[in-house]
Amino acid sequence: MDQPTAVFKTLAPRTPEDDAPAAAPERTERTEPSGQEKAPEPESDRLKAAVAAWVATAEEPESEPRDAPEESEADDADDAEPDEAAEAAEADTESGPEDDEPEDESESASDEGESDDETGDDSDDDSDEESVEAKTAAESSAESWFSARKPAADAKASAEEPADAPSDDSDSGSDSGADSDSDDVDDEPVDQPTTMFKAVRLPVDQPTTALKLPSSLTGAGSGGGGGRSAGDADSERTSTFLPLRADIPAEQKAQAAAAAPKAPEAPKPAASAPVQPKAPSASAPAAAPSPVPAFAEAERTRQQPLPPLPPLDLLAELTNTPPPPPTPLRTTVRRVRIWTPLVLLVLIVFAIVQMVRPLPAPVLTLSAAPTFTFGGGELNLPFPTEGQGAVEVEGVGSMGTYGAQKPAPIASVTKTMTAYVILRDHPLKGSQKGPEIEIDQKAADQGKAEHESTARVQTGQTYSEKELLELLMIPSANNVARLLARWDAGSEAAFVEKMNAAAKDLGMTQSTYTDPSGLLDSTVSTPQDQLKLAKAVMQYDVFREIVNMPNVTVDGIPGRIENNNNILLKPGVSGIKTGSSTPAGGNLLWSANTVVDGQNRRILGIVMGAKDAEQLGQKLQLAIDNSYKLIQQAQKDVTSATVVRKGQVLGYVDDGLGGRIPVVATKELKAIGWPGLRVKLALTDGGKAVPHTGKAGDIVGQVSIGTGAGKVSSPVALQQDLAEPGFDKKLTRVG
Repeated sequence: MDQPTAVFKTLAPRTPEDDAPAAAPERTERTEPSGQEKAPEPESDRLKAAVAAWVATAEEPESEPRDAPEESEADDADDAEPDEAAEAAEADTESGPEDDEPEDESESASDEGESDDETGDDSDDDSDEESVEAKTAAESSAESWFSARKPAADAKASAEEPADAPSDDSDSGSDSGADSDSDDVDDEPVDQPTTMFKAVRLPVDQPTTALKLPSSLTGAGSGGGGGRSAGDADSERTSTFLPLRADIPAEQKAQAAAAAPKAPEAPKPAASAPVQPKAPSASAPAAAPSPVPAFAEAERTRQQPLPPLPPLDLLAELTNTPPPPPTPLRTTVRRVRIWTPLVLLVLIVFAIVQMVRPLPAPVLTLSAAPTFTFGGGELNLPFPTEGQGAVEVEGVGSMGTYGAQKPAPIASVTKTMTAYVILRDHPLKGSQKGPEIEIDQKAADQGKAEHESTARVQTGQTYSEKELLELLMIPSANNVARLLARWDAGSEAAFVEKMNAAAKDLGMTQSTYTDPSGLLDSTVSTPQDQLKLAKAVMQYDVFREIVNMPNVTVDGIPGRIENNNNILLKPGVSGIKTGSSTPAGGNLLWSANTVVDGQNRRILGIVMGAKDAEQLGQKLQLAIDNSYKLIQQAQKDVTSATVVRKGQVLGYVDDGLGGRIPVVATKELKAIGWPGLRVKLALTDGGKAVPHTGKAGDIVGQVSIGTGAGKVSSPVALQQDLAEPGFDKKLTRVG
């Protein structure tokens, strides 16, 4: 037959006072079926209290009115585990009728309720921490346990005490308005109780486990009235989210705690008698949930941010490892670890910069003897005992000087500068004769003068530039010099200015020109300045041709015009200009040639101030004779000597980083000189940049001796391959 349906008797609705946390639990005694006193287990105090209340209500006398049972929550009963229900049923069956003592259990439940109420009066802070879910779970567990225990208890009570057992046959899902039992037992048959089928509950998510606050935060303790019972402390509690608070100094915390308003204390419910169960009213309002305490606003940090920690201290803080105590060794190791990467980085950057820097330009450096001295003893030229003069080999150097070497009148030697300015401003090349120049009246009148050398020209005649230069240099016509000055510069004074400017350009620092002919004794110069002028003017082919002519014939002038320099017929003599006057004496600026190693070498010289004679003509001839003696000795002494041999190492290519590649002469080099002459060697690049790389035999420069027309040179080449500097040299270079 169908099993009778168990009917649960619900307790009175729970009030906020019941949910208040209990005070420190008083040790209550409970009468066990065996007659021994046993302390209730903390985790099941509330469950046992509910069980005792239900038993007392189920087995009370029929005369007491019953409240209508509350609809059983079948879903909550399903959550109870069947093993616990079966064990509870077996325990009740074995204990017998003597174990069921409703009155004792009711009293015990009442006592426990009072104890809980008292405990709740003493604990004010824990009332808001219990959740509705924890209470519902406790009631569901009690109801589930008794639903399994009720059929066995009802069967046993019917067999042993048929007259006293209550007949609760109503469905668990309906409300019974009054008790079905009466004072007298009715022997008439009754309908069997209707079996209630439980609806299958769909699987749902498991309830969230509430986190328990530690006892240090809830204030629970073993002593005093402020603690909670062991059962309440271990029951499930809802977790309360507390936001992290900023770290503030202790002084500010104390000030904030003192200034914050205190929360009002919850009223302590008075201890009350056990609540008799009664039927809930349909219109009765549900118990309001406990208000959730509002959290105070988090305190804001007013502390200034701390400076950043050193790397090791920050690492220690992140790893929760305190930094090791400082020692000299650890300090050294720490510095090495910090500075080693920086030093390595600097070295890498330095290496990269060194590699990309441009290489220095290679240069040729002379390693051979920089000078060479000709043999044969000392040079001994026959210099005059009066006046002053000098001798020089063009392109080689001076053979010697004599006299004071001071400015002195030079007479008609001045016409050399006049010819130089005309040819410089109106040059003639090859067979050119230049423009035609008309003779003016002043030139014709000056041609009739008796106390100076002139050319007999007529007004209106025209002569070419070359013809007038011949009349200027061969018969030394003063009127032609003045005519050329007016033709070139417009006036004699303007032309004189050009003469002085040209002297300055040639480096003639001790020369002064005041007229184009040299008649005035204010036109002065020195032997060295005149040799500078001679080297410049002898570069013009027309001028060399003119001054080397012993005589000349010019149209419009009768007869043959003879050259005053009568040594021009001597071998090797080729000019340049004579000049004589009373203040100046006899003067001769001359040029001679000598053949050395099959080449002509020009010798230049001057004799000034020859006065050891009675007449002016004799003074000029004395200057010519002294000049010829010097020419003869110079032609004899000028010679050549081998200074550089073919294949001789003369120097090296310096790459600027310590690399040196030797260079050698590609041919024999002879120098022009005279006994006792010391010449200098010069190793140059020949106007081309020295390369960074090259093969053996490549021409990289030249070696030379002398300057100008007397300069001789020979190419130089690499003795071995030339390569760029290596990585080590690039890396270690400085500057």
